[in-house]
Amino acid sequence: MFALNPKRLARLALSGLLLAAVACQEKDPQPNDPGTDPPVVQPSGPSQVAFWLTNGDRSALFRKQATRLNFAPLTNQNPTIVVDTTQQYQGIDGFGFTLTGGSAYVINRMSSTARAGLLRELFAADSTWLGVSYLRLSIGASDLSDRVFTYNDLPAGQTDEPMAQFSLQPERADLLPVLREILAINPNIKLLGTPWTAPSWMKTNGSPIGGSLKSQYYAAYARYFVKYVQQMQAEGVRLDAVTVQNEPLNQYNEPSMTMTAAQQAEFVRDYLGPAFQANNLTTKIIAYDHNADAAGLTYVNAVLGDAGARAYLDGSAFHLYENSNITNLSAIHNSFPQKNVYFTEQYVNSTGSFAADLNWHVNNLLIGAPRNWSRNVLEWNLAANAGNGPRTTGGCSTCLPAVTVTSDNVTRNQAYYIIAHASKFVRPGSVRIGSNTPSDLANVAYKTPAGKKVLIVLNTSSAPRTFNIDYRGKQIVSALNGGSVGTYVW
Repeated sequence: MFALNPKRLARLALSGLLLAAVACQEKDPQPNDPGTDPPVVQPSGPSQVAFWLTNGDRSALFRKQATRLNFAPLTNQNPTIVVDTTQQYQGIDGFGFTLTGGSAYVINRMSSTARAGLLRELFAADSTWLGVSYLRLSIGASDLSDRVFTYNDLPAGQTDEPMAQFSLQPERADLLPVLREILAINPNIKLLGTPWTAPSWMKTNGSPIGGSLKSQYYAAYARYFVKYVQQMQAEGVRLDAVTVQNEPLNQYNEPSMTMTAAQQAEFVRDYLGPAFQANNLTTKIIAYDHNADAAGLTYVNAVLGDAGARAYLDGSAFHLYENSNITNLSAIHNSFPQKNVYFTEQYVNSTGSFAADLNWHVNNLLIGAPRNWSRNVLEWNLAANAGNGPRTTGGCSTCLPAVTVTSDNVTRNQAYYIIAHASKFVRPGSVRIGSNTPSDLANVAYKTPAGKKVLIVLNTSSAPRTFNIDYRGKQIVSALNGGSVGTYVW
């Protein structure tokens, strides 16, 4: 996570969300409830298009609508979103969250029946559930772990360059058991590992907070990554990718470690990449994993601009804190079109507004990131207790999880509904396809491996909008209240 200094909190408070105490409703409601949905007249008969709705006032929370939507030749003055399967862009790896150590801690303390029910709801890939398809894991502790640790912590003055004492023991109580349950439900889920810090004995300041990696330990740290991937595989957990360092320009988090672009390029080029290659590891290596701001552009251009490092890197990963702009992902794609782009973290502030943040997160992340070439979208913490913990001493106290777990009771929060609008329908292997963007109707479209078309639309204005969706010259008419999001599937 990012540093929780007052300057950042002031900026990020605008993008917070309130706790939502209403559970996800799967049944079809009555259409056009007064004051909820603008009335739309549609042809009679079975609906060709499934329509799932979330309203900013929480009157509908990822609720399937009973409105009939059938394609037919129409003539009207409505703005029209044209979906075009002949325009194809990047493939999609998935949508999800970070399974922090704290997430695993609270989930693992549920009763076995309640835990199994929640994990199936989140991860089952059938048509009933959310089908979360991508998880980020911390390599060692993040700030939303119950304590700071790495997999090779030693007493002061000791070192272990061969990694003889490397151990996943800190994960055996909670993370590994929960991961095994998730993998039993969805064995194909993609997993991304990210370190918040190297072991303190490798660092310039000897501390888990701040400092950088001593150059004399670059080879040892590369072995640390190799051991992590290999030992997780031995536990039945395959890592699709790792990022080199969480927020390498952030020295304030607990834990944290800084890494300049030059240091990251050298580490990947001369140590991490060759170590993965020598050990026949196919796990992808992804650069950066920090803000999509001007400093981020400079950083990624420098790392990917190093030909030696670039040869080992699959792409780069981004967050959207501070002065970030999601369109900067396209700038990186345009500079390095053969390298992939990922969106790996954004938190929801527990002190904010549901309506404002539904609008912001869907517009910038769920729609904005894929329209700017990201292969995934990850909100931050999957699960926490009622106090947004566990966390380290300096960890984030206002990071609202996707689900709040209190004993066996689950409250589904904003990030749950935001990710659901994509994860349920846009399965891994889907391809982003063409769609235009009429005023106030931000959207993104996909074609799934099963041949379904999925369109996610956000009304970014404060007023209701009636609009057409055009596919192959025929149209349906739909409407969204101001700040509402709809997913359309046919």
